[in-house]
Amino acid sequence: MGAPVLSPRILIMGPNWVGDMVLAHSLFQIIKQQHPGALIDVAAPAWTLPLLERMPEVANAIALPFKHGELNLGARMRLGRSLRPQAYTQVILLTNSLKSAILPFAARIPRRTGFIGELRYGLLNDIRKLDKTLLPRTVDRFVSLGLEPQQPLPAAIPNPRLIADSTNADAALARLAVSRPTIPVLGLCPGAEYGEAKRWPAEYYAEVARHALESGWAVWLFGSGKDIPVTTEINRLTENRCLDLGGKTRLGEAIDLMSLTTTVISNDSGLMHVAAALGKKVIAIYGSSDPHHTPPMSSDAVILWLGLDCSPCFERECPLKHLNCLKQLKPESVLRQLAIKTA
Repeated sequence: MGAPVLSPRILIMGPNWVGDMVLAHSLFQIIKQQHPGALIDVAAPAWTLPLLERMPEVANAIALPFKHGELNLGARMRLGRSLRPQAYTQVILLTNSLKSAILPFAARIPRRTGFIGELRYGLLNDIRKLDKTLLPRTVDRFVSLGLEPQQPLPAAIPNPRLIADSTNADAALARLAVSRPTIPVLGLCPGAEYGEAKRWPAEYYAEVARHALESGWAVWLFGSGKDIPVTTEINRLTENRCLDLGGKTRLGEAIDLMSLTTTVISNDSGLMHVAAALGKKVIAIYGSSDPHHTPPMSSDAVILWLGLDCSPCFERECPLKHLNCLKQLKPESVLRQLAIKTA
């Protein structure tokens, strides 16, 4: 009899954005499909932990203490050495930076998989060359790193799925002095961390919100502290009839409260991917970005994108100063998808 085949112990160096971390869940599912007994740990910024807690495939989440862009070579080496007893068999890097490859090297993980990125020869020993034609979407690139070199992508990539915490949702509602909804709830996500070229105008969101409110829906506004100005403006334009959650919830609470919505309208943002992973009907609005690159992974998602000659430009601010890719996408287009009459 041969030696027993041990289940792999895999460390994932996770991405730094909410949306990308949600998309990474497709990779975690693929690993489990191929190796049901695999242990998957994820090292990522601390704020991503609420996402990882809602992914049952993840055994442990390791909070990385480094600031964005910070090298801190000594700390990376020390943390890597501290992980040696875990005896990981492979690390998969979903980031392309040189510094992200230091920790796995210090951890002496025998197989270190990732794209070439910032010339990471030596630090990685399972180096893949990124062919953007063969791997057009972010999710394709993530999943490919969980396969063997030259292995084709599976015919069906599983959609990300987040498991909401109902008890936590109720606790958040109690803290906000809000009752569980008994009517349809429209969630609006008007922010976008990347920049204004991804943000549909606040007055357009407000117009959609007014129609929803007049049709007997509740409207909840989601956003981080940075989104308070836009959620406040939308609420003002609707005579404060919305539940403004801007800056009032942590990420885990936002996820669990969003699970109570009926439909979500969102810019191309991390919360758009969260809504899709919660199985919500999503109406996704794209401006400067490309829906072919980072689409919401859901059969219930509708993408609205004008595809003007000047888009996608991938800029944070409109280089032509007109923002036509968003301003010419009128509220009526969204309301048609929402099936709410405009008159």
